[in-house]
Amino acid sequence: MMIAPVRLFVRIYEKWKRDTLYEGDFRPSISILKLSFIALFIGGAAAAIAWMLYRLIGLVTHVAFAGEWSFVFTSPAELHAPWWLIILAPVVGGVIIGFMARYGTERIRGHGIPEALEAILFRRSKMMAKVAILKPLSAAIAIGTGGPFGAEGPIIMTGGAVGSLIGQVFSLTSIERRTLLVAGACAGMSATFATPIAATLVGVELLLFEMRPRSTIPVAIACFVAAMLRPFLIGPGPLFPIPIQFHLDIAELGMAAVSGLLAGLLATVVTFLVYKVEDGYRKLPIHWMWWPAIGALVVGIGGVLDPQTLGVGYDVIYQLLTGRIVGSAIVVFMLIKALIWIVYLSSGTSGGTLAPLLALGAGLGGLEALVFPGPYPLLWPLLGMGAMLAAVMRMPFTSILFALELTGNSSMLPALLITCTTAYGASVFLMKRSILTEKIARRGLNIFRPYTLNRLEYMSVKEVMTKEVVTVPVQITVGELIHRYFGRDQQFRAYPVVDTDGTLLGIVDRARVRTWLEGDGSGEVRLSDLMSGDPVVAFPEESCQSIAIRMAVEKRDRIPVVSREGHRLLGIVTRYDLLAPYAQTHDEELLRERVFHGRGASH
Repeated sequence: MMIAPVRLFVRIYEKWKRDTLYEGDFRPSISILKLSFIALFIGGAAAAIAWMLYRLIGLVTHVAFAGEWSFVFTSPAELHAPWWLIILAPVVGGVIIGFMARYGTERIRGHGIPEALEAILFRRSKMMAKVAILKPLSAAIAIGTGGPFGAEGPIIMTGGAVGSLIGQVFSLTSIERRTLLVAGACAGMSATFATPIAATLVGVELLLFEMRPRSTIPVAIACFVAAMLRPFLIGPGPLFPIPIQFHLDIAELGMAAVSGLLAGLLATVVTFLVYKVEDGYRKLPIHWMWWPAIGALVVGIGGVLDPQTLGVGYDVIYQLLTGRIVGSAIVVFMLIKALIWIVYLSSGTSGGTLAPLLALGAGLGGLEALVFPGPYPLLWPLLGMGAMLAAVMRMPFTSILFALELTGNSSMLPALLITCTTAYGASVFLMKRSILTEKIARRGLNIFRPYTLNRLEYMSVKEVMTKEVVTVPVQITVGELIHRYFGRDQQFRAYPVVDTDGTLLGIVDRARVRTWLEGDGSGEVRLSDLMSGDPVVAFPEESCQSIAIRMAVEKRDRIPVVSREGHRLLGIVTRYDLLAPYAQTHDEELLRERVFHGRGASH
């Protein structure tokens, strides 16, 4: 039983909420506090998941390439395995993943974020417990046996699965479960890269499909907790510290735009090839469970040619960012890394995309540093890294903050803004969908990502309702009602019934009249003896959005609008009235007009 102080607080809060519901910028709910409290534990769970996956990847790497038992997170290249083992280990890993996907759950296939998006938009934010177990295990096998992936995608999906499962334990709405799913996913990214701000922005730009306190606050809390625990579990950040201070002039800012354009072109090519190769797999006369083994064979061959392309490759990214890999070595690395990543990712194996994209972007910037003039050759790998992420994932602001938090360097912010925005714009013009949404679209589920304000949500009912309403006095009989209102000259399909003071008593339509006549065929019963129950009403301050929802839930095509005091009838709103705000949207989108006509213009 709720204790008295808590009960009093809830009562005061509910009264305050009723008094301010239609006056503030947002519509706060007590669920914000509830979800924020749960997010504390989700953030901790995400950090633990990241730690366990890192340890698991380290174990698989040592077992696969050195035949030893060790949990130290390391690159396969550092273990100096013989060439035949470099080829064999990824193939064995691919076979295991294929069996796990077929006989465990097919949802472990892919890089994680599209699967989280699909759960949010099309499965009411419900994810299976099997996913939370098999996804990190399959990712550890894929990456540990040399797969050129990042750990962040599987961690994001596993964190999202844990958040969803926790949400399913409690009695929550679908939107509340979505918040917890996104909190787990973003906290996983925060724990992986020590980037809590960028991780929170991932939720805003990609996963939440809204920006409201009810969702952003719990997500931010989970990301903060995960980042706070990371130094004790994985290590302190930033992941790629760059202490150099950049003092940029107009020439470098101009070249930053060129760098963004090149990143947009590279992102387009890479995304196109990923799905082109996937189409090639679909034409093979074998079951999809064997595709990861085929992709893994290409990974093994690429690993023999350049061992640095195997595994997560955070150490290689840092070498690119600090100029320790230059010239032809960058070209060789980028070609092999891109090839094995595209072929293996397209096969349906389990692995992330962020780390490979960072590597390709840093490599592109390293090549640009050989051509672009200026005193800062290390600037371009940094910009390329952020721009590649912005172009492929279509998250421009996340990419900017992500690069800043990864490097701890804010002096490149102006150039980073230009580069990421240019890359994002180029990808929008060149690609129909991103690498994330294309996978979902191929399953017949389309996503429209522009976040726009719903006009129904901020227009009140009083702006669209019909004020001149034909009413029915409650004193008349059913027979008089039929003769005067439902005869040949019937004007409307339904009418509000009011008393002498104009207070609404209900709505009558032909179906309700038919029911009355079946009960008493004489038609001599007065409406005052028949009207009962509380009618479904709207208040003038309510948003059109809330009324549209009420109409859908109550299966009504019109709702009377009444005053809060006395329920006096003020008007009526129909489903057609609720379409009126979209006429204004049409004008804003398509109507072109010249507002300023110059001197002497007539008005």
